[in-house]
Amino acid sequence: MNLRNAPLSLVTAGGALLASTFAAFAQDVTEPAVEAVAAAEPALNSGDTAWMLISTVLVLAMIVPGVALFYGGLVRTKNMLSVLMQVLLIACVAMIIWVFYGYSLAFTDGGPLIGGLSKAFLAGVTPASLSGTIPEYVFVSFQMTFAAITATLIVGSFAERAKFSAVILFMILWITIVYLPIAHSVWQSTGWLFQRGALDFAGGTVVHVNAGVAGLVGALLIGKRNGLGKDLMPPHSLTLSMVGAAMLWVGWFGFNAGSALSAGAVAGLATINTFVATAGAAIGWSLIEWITRGKPSMLGAISGVVTGLVAVTPAAGFIGPVGAIVLGFGASIICFFFVTTVKNSLGYDDSLDVFGIHGVGGIVGAIATGVLVSPSLGGVGIEGYSMGHQLWVQIEGVLFTIAWCGIGSAILYKIVDVVVGLRVRKEVESEGLDIVEHGERAYHG
Repeated sequence: MNLRNAPLSLVTAGGALLASTFAAFAQDVTEPAVEAVAAAEPALNSGDTAWMLISTVLVLAMIVPGVALFYGGLVRTKNMLSVLMQVLLIACVAMIIWVFYGYSLAFTDGGPLIGGLSKAFLAGVTPASLSGTIPEYVFVSFQMTFAAITATLIVGSFAERAKFSAVILFMILWITIVYLPIAHSVWQSTGWLFQRGALDFAGGTVVHVNAGVAGLVGALLIGKRNGLGKDLMPPHSLTLSMVGAAMLWVGWFGFNAGSALSAGAVAGLATINTFVATAGAAIGWSLIEWITRGKPSMLGAISGVVTGLVAVTPAAGFIGPVGAIVLGFGASIICFFFVTTVKNSLGYDDSLDVFGIHGVGGIVGAIATGVLVSPSLGGVGIEGYSMGHQLWVQIEGVLFTIAWCGIGSAILYKIVDVVVGLRVRKEVESEGLDIVEHGERAYHG
């Protein structure tokens, strides 16, 4: 070793050691900070995005062809196209409203009942903007399908007798005045029911209680179909209704599991619950029909399918599979009672049992969520959970939805009746809405 170069070598080595030590120290200090920033600012997740794109399309399939065929097959032949047309155009109108101002009013911060117009016409939403780990455009589209299907569900209550113009005008007003405040209240962080801690995973109150109550009010105000109780009014095609119900079940996985907003464990829980609650309800409805009427019917079975889907919607990501089976089975018995006994006793004409299935099933599911979320009953639990308190909060959510929707819908029906008239003339109803309102027939020959 050259001693003359030793000091220089030592300095060089020491400098390298010092530099490496400082770098390691700096890395130890800065890495947690970087991780904290990354945690605070979620990055785009391609897996979550792919799942939410699929879920959005699945919910669209629930509307067309799902709801359209399910309802269409249940009415008489002369009104088949009128139902298909109403479902299709209502969905289209809802989508336009959602882009213009619906998304902004429902999903921007504001008061306890409504947001603001900062994102009207999707201002500020770009391909780069995120909602959690997915593009905001995907979240906008997903929630857009919820608004669309909720409005389409209502038409089943007054099918075969409402003017097409009245239906479209009512839905424009209803989405604006009724749906958006309830959606904001339940799902946005500044909303009243959100602040109260109400649990509604995928729309028990926002979608089903909302649609069911609006449908019931419409059926009462528009009145019964001519000839009800005297003329036979059987479904013209249970085959098509079965196809529609099947599409609803398939699409409902996007509806429920998609509401996890990510492709993870919660979506998996919602998926199995959507399977088994529906199965339990179909069995329950068929069983009670078999016992009381001597035969299980296809109409009963598909009614049970829809009942199970409705009931598990608010609970899908919160309860366990066994709880989901119990919920579906129990809800089917209660809804069967409303559809067959309560409706006949009170004498209202809810044509396709929108209130009896969606309204009542949504109420049962929303309230039961407060119980079945308990870890002792297989649920996931929530922070600070108390069954009594959560049960009351769930009831509050149901009562608020019934009151807001019931009063608001009644006012809007009255406005529409003054402007264009709600009901078709007696001769139009007799001839059929297809040929008179749309100039077409579903079937020829």
